[in-house]
Amino acid sequence: MGVYNNRRTNTYLQRIKRLVLIGAVSVTALAAIVLQRTDTVGMTAGAAKGDYIKWVDFTVSYEALCKAYEWDVDTHGTEHEVHWIELLAYTAARSGADFNKKAMALMEDTAEKLSEGETTMEELTKDMKYYSYYYEAYTAALGGLVGEYEAEAEDENGRKQYKTVYGLKGYFPLARGFDYAHYDDFGVGRSYGYKRRHLGHDMMGLVGVPIIAVESGYVEALGWNQYGGWRVGIRSFDGKRYYYYAHLRQNYPFAENLEEGSIVTAGDVIGYMGHTGYSTKENVNNIEVTHLHWGLQLIFDESQKECDSEIWIDVYPLTRFLAKHTQPVEKVEGTKEWVRTTNIRDPEVEKNKQTR
Repeated sequence: MGVYNNRRTNTYLQRIKRLVLIGAVSVTALAAIVLQRTDTVGMTAGAAKGDYIKWVDFTVSYEALCKAYEWDVDTHGTEHEVHWIELLAYTAARSGADFNKKAMALMEDTAEKLSEGETTMEELTKDMKYYSYYYEAYTAALGGLVGEYEAEAEDENGRKQYKTVYGLKGYFPLARGFDYAHYDDFGVGRSYGYKRRHLGHDMMGLVGVPIIAVESGYVEALGWNQYGGWRVGIRSFDGKRYYYYAHLRQNYPFAENLEEGSIVTAGDVIGYMGHTGYSTKENVNNIEVTHLHWGLQLIFDESQKECDSEIWIDVYPLTRFLAKHTQPVEKVEGTKEWVRTTNIRDPEVEKNKQTR
């Protein structure tokens, strides 16, 4: 009798789990309907009416980022290119943004068909209601990280030359060769000043570890913040991403000559790890553990930059992904400075230097 009751209970619980899962997917889909743009033609006029994305739950896994990126790079320049953001957006639209094993299998199968010319993304998504939302959201989050650029490399005679490459332009936020520890801490509680969620990612290390610009852009904020201590805010050139690097080193937080308005190239040293912050008084070490806090805010309209409904995403999977591209550095003798040892030429930097 006890066994029978247990079976009935298990069956009942399984039904409840299925209903909860279905409900969760439905809510995700409904949110996508509400938040996606109805069109892309009157974008400026639409923004004035509040017709822009107001919420993003970035749930793309590390495995999904790696797999989509591999397909993008492997098919670049072929007749049937697979674009990683399109592939991720399609998979999210089909799976309710749950990148589980089934979704990964779907991604692999879809990419294979696209690369063989058996179908196109236009054909696959022509009747999909949620694809445009995910595509815009994921483009905002990942848009500047992959592309064509020139990388410095040594030839057989040891001379440095630039060669055109296609791949990961974004960099890991810490310089190569420095120890660190981290875990997924997005959303955990914080109490200094007021109760709030942790809207970034902490990477523990030693004072003075060089901090690297993840993406090219311009310095939008530089200085003291009572929560972040010495911090740098860098805006991507398309305006969609705001990178926030906080708790930088006491007395010497920033790279030499860095100032508001400066244009930085992905891979540049921008500052140094410390534990400043949690004080209205400048240059105070009130953070117990030395670490870099870095965060990524998505901005679809300028009204979202500083408000009660800012969009910050979990960058733990992205941090792991960026470890594919680290920047070696060297110490400038007689100073506290570190500088990159390999340079790149980012076409977006050159374009914006001419227009700014």
